[in-house]
Amino acid sequence: MPRWSIRGSTLAILCVAQFTTACTAARPGVSAAGSAAPVAASAVASPVAMTASAAPRSPSSVEPPVASLAVEGGDPVAGQLGSFTWNARGSDSPWLPGTPLNVGTGERLTVTLADDVAVTDWSARQVPAGTVNGSGGVPLGGGPAPVTFAAPGPGSWSVQVVLRFDGGLGSAAYYWRVTVR
Repeated sequence: MPRWSIRGSTLAILCVAQFTTACTAARPGVSAAGSAAPVAASAVASPVAMTASAAPRSPSSVEPPVASLAVEGGDPVAGQLGSFTWNARGSDSPWLPGTPLNVGTGERLTVTLADDVAVTDWSARQVPAGTVNGSGGVPLGGGPAPVTFAAPGPGSWSVQVVLRFDGGLGSAAYYWRVTVR
């Protein structure tokens, strides 16, 4: 193989590696292998409760805002971002196991966003933890903002919350693994 071909191949490999690293750095919680990891609750900056009157901001990021789930008085836990469309971009994802959250029976759960983005409507559903495709999901609630619903019954559940954003910004699915005591 001529010497210039080896140099060109090496340069191409380095460029791909640098691009992959840059893309990974731009999306917190994603490894170079591309698998989504739960985002720590401490990474959530001042969540804003979603209300129907909140004015949508001009989207500057390539992904929807971080959504967190919490019980009243509890620490918010950032969800795993699944399938989304956002600002003319999108990503498809299978049903995700979700970020762990422990709650008590009958507690109210509330979703908040890290950015000031208005929600047009939402839906939430549950499947037993470990389910990989979401079939047979049981509805937990839905409607216009605010996003709040009762915890499922005792057990370990994968909970999906789908938010549709105002102003045609898109929609996103977020996941939590909720253990109810």
